[in-house]
Amino acid sequence: MEDYVIEMLHITKEFPGIIANDDITLQLKRGEIHALLGENGAGKSTLMSVLFGLYTPEKGVIKKDGKEVKISNPNDATALGIGMVHQHFMLVDIFSVLDNIILGSEPNKFGFLTKDEARKKVVDLSNKYNLKVDPDAIIEDITVGMQQRVEILKMLYRDNDILIFDEPTAVLTPQEIDELMKIMKELAAEGKSILFITHKLNEIMEVADRCSILRKGKYIGTVDVANTTKEELSSMMVGRSVKFAVDKAPANPGKEVLKVENVCVKSKIHENDSVHNVSFNVRAGEIVCIAGIDGNGQTEFVGALTGLDDISSGTIKLCDEDITKKSIRYKNTHGMSHIPEDRHKHGLVLDYSLEENMILQRYFEPAFSKGGIIKKNDMRKYSDRLAKAFDVRSGRGAKTIVRSMSGGNQQKAIVAREMDRDHELLIAVQPTRGLDVGAIEYIHEEIVKERDNGKAILLVSLELDEVMNLSDRILVMYEGEIVGEVDPKKTTLQELGLYMSGAKRDNGKEAN
Repeated sequence: MEDYVIEMLHITKEFPGIIANDDITLQLKRGEIHALLGENGAGKSTLMSVLFGLYTPEKGVIKKDGKEVKISNPNDATALGIGMVHQHFMLVDIFSVLDNIILGSEPNKFGFLTKDEARKKVVDLSNKYNLKVDPDAIIEDITVGMQQRVEILKMLYRDNDILIFDEPTAVLTPQEIDELMKIMKELAAEGKSILFITHKLNEIMEVADRCSILRKGKYIGTVDVANTTKEELSSMMVGRSVKFAVDKAPANPGKEVLKVENVCVKSKIHENDSVHNVSFNVRAGEIVCIAGIDGNGQTEFVGALTGLDDISSGTIKLCDEDITKKSIRYKNTHGMSHIPEDRHKHGLVLDYSLEENMILQRYFEPAFSKGGIIKKNDMRKYSDRLAKAFDVRSGRGAKTIVRSMSGGNQQKAIVAREMDRDHELLIAVQPTRGLDVGAIEYIHEEIVKERDNGKAILLVSLELDEVMNLSDRILVMYEGEIVGEVDPKKTTLQELGLYMSGAKRDNGKEAN
């Protein structure tokens, strides 16, 4: 008989209009790394949320060490030794590393906080698992990779022996990803059991022992990773074969569409500029990518470019017109489309329907309104057309409230809307974040089509495979400056990582 530490048997979880998990069984062996793979909306995060106590299933049972258990909330999960590193870290920025690790499990004596013992335990754990951290560092002052170490130490501090990693490598450099893979292997060797949600098939092939695949809320199967291939996994996930290489001809750049000169953006949290003296251009028929570790000024720069944030100095020209001080609507109606980094904050109105979100920037156009009244039939037809073209799945079609859709389908809705609008420049920030390989393949093809149709593309991405495969030119941003320009055909992931970490820069070279 197999030694299963966790068994999720016949789990069914329903939401209005959709069965997110339909009779799914998942079994985790003691000491294994078990990957969970599936398309957007396949039910992966829902299943892990059931295990961590965030959702209660309608049917099914969960067993720990062969005994049935009830997990009604995250405290129940923690008591059973189940920990979770969420895709978006759950840390308090102004607290220290130590305070974040012990938060909710503070050691005390006679009601007084006693940190010395906790500090020793954290230091011992960081040494044991090679998770070097400074207990006194403030979270907002440390790198994203360091923050992830803090999240892992939070689990280990609570003596969790079942560890859930949800898309853990999305914001890491290649070097940090290699480190995390080693740490996961060490944890498994120590007897920890790991559930690993990822869309990156290379990572599954590198660290996972077994992989369970979900498709459209149903369980497809579990395979031994040593006996399978990336192609087989992707085929099981999406039900067809997937191309991993981006098929594109060499770029044929034309007229200058975007010209950025000496742009500076003041930081909202400290006195220094978050973006300093950035200059470059993007021409029609090319894809220029800004690469960099998250938090190095990309967000603030895109905010200044699109009008979401103020620019302190410099100029921005779109098709030879100075748009530096123009409004967001003016930019939207004069040739700029924008797939934003934060889909919830800047991409969607979560409590609006899908069809309403599809016309957010166009509701005032004659195609969608007359005399100030929305033409609902035309709005619905337009939404249905885009949803079909981009495979946007939702429980109630165009009437679905966007908040209830999976993150991947929310992302596809934004991409569909922005690509369909009339534009000369497409600013695509993390356009495939949270998407499965089938959806990524489609979005990449559409971006290349845009380029080949003479559009200028400014891509901002943390996904290095995407950066290398899609770009015609790569600009690397570090601490708010462009520190290098490289040709994707002539560089390596390692060299890119050195630029991104600030270890290398093109001194005196202007990127344009």
